[in-house]
Amino acid sequence: MSSKLNVIRHPLIQDSLTHLRCQQTSLQEFRHYSDKLCELLFFEALQDLNTNQIKITTPLKTTQGKKLTDEVIVVPVLRAGLAMLFGALRLLPKSKIGFIGLERDEVTAIAHQYYWKLPKITKNSVVIVTDPMLATGGSLGHLLRQIAPQHPKSMSIVSVVAAPEGVKAIKKEFPEVKIFTAALDDCLNDHCYIVPGLGDYGDRYFGTN
Repeated sequence: MSSKLNVIRHPLIQDSLTHLRCQQTSLQEFRHYSDKLCELLFFEALQDLNTNQIKITTPLKTTQGKKLTDEVIVVPVLRAGLAMLFGALRLLPKSKIGFIGLERDEVTAIAHQYYWKLPKITKNSVVIVTDPMLATGGSLGHLLRQIAPQHPKSMSIVSVVAAPEGVKAIKKEFPEVKIFTAALDDCLNDHCYIVPGLGDYGDRYFGTN
């Protein structure tokens, strides 16, 4: 696909993904492995954050350390994106959080925006958009389209699984956006669901039907 597509094949991520795919995985287990996998994905997505060198004092002497300087804004796409937020906050509790509500029409597969609330985005903002299922790329493209004119320092996508069709759509319109995912699946079916996928992420994480 592209050097901007990062399929993370760490054994802990792939083991967690197997549990998430399995139909017999319980609600408690699904949440456990989802939180672990998402935290590891965010770890990979944040490796390029900038730091400043500062002077600190240990119990033994004065030395040099490094402190994060980038402002990270995490934007989960409601509702399923919320499931990924917990892993992000554990890794970077001082990050700012934005929310966008998008509801997909089951007939047309086109997303309708019903909610929008983001922190102020500046040239120092590292924006990470989270949606566990990168399917057609329509929802994420809609979001990136509104954020890009604010000229953040960078924009990235973190998803659990991605379809080739969605990756292609994002890359065509936003070639600079990095995508971090645990798997590039086979394709979308006739209903625009990812195959083999893992079902409805929001329903499986939150225990709804």
